[in-house]
Amino acid sequence: MNTFLPTARLGWTGMHLTRVGFGAWAIGGGGWAYAWGNQDDTASIAAIRHAVESGINWIDTAAIYGLGHSEEVVAAALSDLPEADRPYVFTKGGLAWNPADRSAEPKRVGAPASIRTEVEGSLRRLRVERIDLYQMHWPAEDGTPVEEYWQVFTDLKREGKIRAAGLSNHGIFQLEEASEIGTVDAVQPPFSLIHRDAADDVLLWAREHEAGVIVYSPMASGLLTGAFTAARAARLEPGDWRAGHPDFTEPALQANLALAGALRPVAERHGVTPAAVAVAWTLAFPGVTGAITGARSPRQVDGWLPAATLELKDDDLSDIAAAIGATGAGTGPVSPV
Repeated sequence: MNTFLPTARLGWTGMHLTRVGFGAWAIGGGGWAYAWGNQDDTASIAAIRHAVESGINWIDTAAIYGLGHSEEVVAAALSDLPEADRPYVFTKGGLAWNPADRSAEPKRVGAPASIRTEVEGSLRRLRVERIDLYQMHWPAEDGTPVEEYWQVFTDLKREGKIRAAGLSNHGIFQLEEASEIGTVDAVQPPFSLIHRDAADDVLLWAREHEAGVIVYSPMASGLLTGAFTAARAARLEPGDWRAGHPDFTEPALQANLALAGALRPVAERHGVTPAAVAVAWTLAFPGVTGAITGARSPRQVDGWLPAATLELKDDDLSDIAAAIGATGAGTGPVSPV
């Protein structure tokens, strides 16, 4: 890597991650149930390359992002990198889509045969022989118990198809059930200044079990970047999943944007963007290994990159906690201390 950034160990995996990683959800492109609208693959590849050249050493994607397209874009971005410069690549499975109806809601499937088929698809699209971290994207809704699909993940690790196994969007009871079958190397909850509830349960479980934690949507899908406005929320395209989402409509939108605005004085103290402060806030919680930060251009990468090294002070955390109280935005604990 051209740039050294501090790292934290991901549980017991032996992987040491930069405090922020590149999130590849939006770059999956348009035309599916949770799209961010159409994207420019050339800009996406440039964003990934810029993040890696800036020292970011992991990328988080999923099969469902663009129905396989995000994984293909990640592979294209990394295709000519020497092995020593390649970042870790994490992906997720357990969401099955209907190729005949791209816009249909994906099904949450945990059947062992389906998971194995998905792994092979991800390996092929990513052009790798082993996935560094493979995660179950959501709890299954096809009747497959956690123990059954987690056994498949444990087997895949033993077989060498995946290096580490994780659970995304799973609650503590499901994590407990899985851990009785095999080690949960990492958990991936949503966590941001707006969605803070994971601090009360999943983060505590992970600390107790020494599992790695990579949090997603630390910038609340753009709300906390400092660049988002009510006018922009009103202009979101019908193909953007955020259009009509409760976080992006009243009454929550006004409180969320007020909280984002309250990050500006903290950002100015450190000479960074509000986006970097929002991400650094999640990293201040004990046990959080890293945060997934999305970008669709190199410029967006530069907006959150300082979070990789930013340490918020006690007065910063106090000011942010006061802003949460004053705006009434979101739910959950208001401070890591």
